[in-house]
Amino acid sequence: MISEIKDFLLTARRKDAKSVKIKKNKDNVKFKVRCSRYLYTLVITDPEKAEKLKQSLPPGKKHGFGDSIYFKNVFETYTILGVN
Repeated sequence: MISEIKDFLLTARRKDAKSVKIKKNKDNVKFKVRCSRYLYTLVITDPEKAEKLKQSLPPGKKHGFGDSIYFKNVFETYTILGVN
């Protein structure tokens, strides 16, 4: 599990990072980045920081799968473009 926002952003910018999922709960927001080997998770309890982090995700992200926006329950998915 990742404990710092800076570490999460560096992980999300890695070449093997495929997607970022955001899960909103009552008490916290979980950011999950899928890399080739591991799923890294950052838990944020402050909703303002979570919104700021959501806006600062690296460019080259696409909302959802393909070109459509994907919302299922409380998940938002961002897919990194250019990944085979």
